[in-house]
Amino acid sequence: MIGLLLGVAVGLALAGLPGNIYDMANTYVLSPVGTVFLNLIKMLVVPIVFFSIILGVMGLGDPKELGRVGTKSLLFFLTTTALAIVLAMGVAYVIQPGERGDFPTTGLEFDASGSEESSNIVQTFVNMIPTNPVQALAEGNMLQIIVFAALIGFAMIALGEKARTWRRFVKQGDRIMMYLIHLVMKLAPYGAFALIASAIGGIGLEAVQAMAWYMIAVVLTLALHSVIVYGGAVALLGKMNPVFFFKNFYEAMTFAFSTSSSNATLPVSMEVAQTKLGVPRSISSFVQPLGATVNMDGTAIMQGVATIFIAQVFNADLTMTELLTVVITAVLASIGTAGVPGVGLVMLALVLQSVNLPVEGIALIIGVDRILDMLRTSVNITGDAACAVVVSKLEEKHLPAVDEDSWDEVDAK
Repeated sequence: MIGLLLGVAVGLALAGLPGNIYDMANTYVLSPVGTVFLNLIKMLVVPIVFFSIILGVMGLGDPKELGRVGTKSLLFFLTTTALAIVLAMGVAYVIQPGERGDFPTTGLEFDASGSEESSNIVQTFVNMIPTNPVQALAEGNMLQIIVFAALIGFAMIALGEKARTWRRFVKQGDRIMMYLIHLVMKLAPYGAFALIASAIGGIGLEAVQAMAWYMIAVVLTLALHSVIVYGGAVALLGKMNPVFFFKNFYEAMTFAFSTSSSNATLPVSMEVAQTKLGVPRSISSFVQPLGATVNMDGTAIMQGVATIFIAQVFNADLTMTELLTVVITAVLASIGTAGVPGVGLVMLALVLQSVNLPVEGIALIIGVDRILDMLRTSVNITGDAACAVVVSKLEEKHLPAVDEDSWDEVDAK
């Protein structure tokens, strides 16, 4: 927290100084420190997801139970994403950020390359099956890694005693990764300082002032969605006090804010959910890695507000059918979206194209998107944790009496 606050202060100070001072500080200090920290985290993400998914499947044991957990998780994610984008468009229509300023619409340029390959939702499901698991691990393709790891977990359950060596390998590998995460997290204050100072210093105060109403609409929707949807789900379905939930999960939320990456935050959010929220390891190890890939409520909120904002700027009236198209496209596009900084803009291009709005309008929001990306990442990982809490409560009667550490007893015997 101290690192974040100092980073904000330094970023604002750099934004008010001549550009060359910020460039030097960012090039030689802020960017290298932030990049090294992120690289250390990202280095551990793939092996942690791989080991965690296998342990999650082993902990659930029964394939039918895994099917129930997966179905409930996906239903939660898709429902909250739909609610997020509907809420976002509602707030945008009330605030009308696109009509509260004179925004230039000539000469706008935006590179939408990459949106086409994500537009085929059917192909996304087909591509979940890896043709080369080693390549999937090397490229960090989370959906393929999840599928491959789940299949290994199924096989280890079926083989039982014959897979004893593999069970030990997976458990020890997971413990090694968690130990390394604890080491890397000692650098978190410095990484958070560098990342937030670089982001705020690069935005500049003028860009923030010009886009103030758009930013207010996005931030307000993020807050409403977190409190109403997540807080309500945790209270009604998870039977947990929302204040307790947010108070104990804030550490992961602030970490997500500094990294702007759901994937990079995953090791921290899983540990916090398990140790402070009491989510069983078997549920957390499956639900949260899945959520980091398919649950993008914060991104959906940005897309909803941005779509209405750009439509208002270009004086385009969206019909009810087009609004419904935006909701469906944004929900489906969230499946398989990479949990890395900036990917929301590429997916926004897909949403705009679905209702024939000019993709070039994205250039208007690029300047302030970095800081909003930090906020919506915090919301994304909070949704993953809320889902884990809800699913663990709904599956309470079906969970085994002992956790995955019982495998140690089996191995010892």
